Amino acid sequence: MRAQSYDRSDLARSLTQVLEPLGGMAAFVKPGDRVLLKPNLLTGSRPAKECTTRPELVYAVAQQVQAAGGRPFLGDSPAFGSAYGVAKVNGLLPLAQALNLPIVELHGQRYPTDSPEFDHLRLSKEAMEADVVINLPKVKSHVQLTLTLGVKNLFGCVPGKMKAWWHMEAGKDVQRFGTMLVETARLIAPELTIVDGIVGHEGNGPSGGEPRDLGVLGASDDVFAIDRALVAVLGIDPLTVPTVAQSLRLHACPAWDNITFPLLTPDELRVTDWQLPSELMPIDFGMPRVVQSTFKHLYIRFIKEPMTAYAGRL
Repeated sequence: MRAQSYDRSDLARSLTQVLEPLGGMAAFVKPGDRVLLKPNLLTGSRPAKECTTRPELVYAVAQQVQAAGGRPFLGDSPAFGSAYGVAKVNGLLPLAQALNLPIVELHGQRYPTDSPEFDHLRLSKEAMEADVVINLPKVKSHVQLTLTLGVKNLFGCVPGKMKAWWHMEAGKDVQRFGTMLVETARLIAPELTIVDGIVGHEGNGPSGGEPRDLGVLGASDDVFAIDRALVAVLGIDPLTVPTVAQSLRLHACPAWDNITFPLLTPDELRVTDWQLPSELMPIDFGMPRVVQSTFKHLYIRFIKEPMTAYAGRL
């Protein structure tokens, strides 16, 4: 649907409207459910560039979860730093405090898969054990994967240090990396995906691009279907987006004719000049970069953030 504003009252109405054809929030959240809200928090850098899920959307979703009787908590495993630290930088902390919304660090555990390519994946125990997962991605271009949408956002449920190792293990083959992301999304199986496309991030994303007004808010109980629909909205060939291409190859994504649009169709929301990255970069991380990334994560998580928090209390 069209949604132009992050004003709290406007956004609350838009959220109610976009969820209405799905049965509203109560169709997904029952009283007492523990509900993981998984926004795109990135690393906390350049939040003014609209490269993360807007706090106002997280707030509106959390309010509706609580109204349905659920117990929402905010969780992520950023590549660098902690969920708390990144949430603070991105302006989520005051909203989380206003709603008594816990911010939870995600910890990894091995889970077997049915994939012939990956016998197991290491994913967040908190995500896998939540009663409901609500995925809250941002619409962004991406210099490695062309676009990052709902499926890629669930990579945030992979422990931070493991992200760099996946870039080394699967990054030599972009389609294999896309398959890993699809299998991750299959295992997590979010009950609901709500996409922040009111203002997107185009060009050299996930953080080096520029804001772009899209005026789109989308929701689906199928993360693969909404990614496919958004690719159509942006006028991008689905086979050029590894997560979408692999979801089609693996039959994780419904056939196009089986995806219904009770509000507006992709043609009615079509963008004709969305900017993709000027040049795609390799996904592969060599061993030196993996080691550097791991130490950077540990430094921010256990040294820089605690020191900053301590200084703030002086």
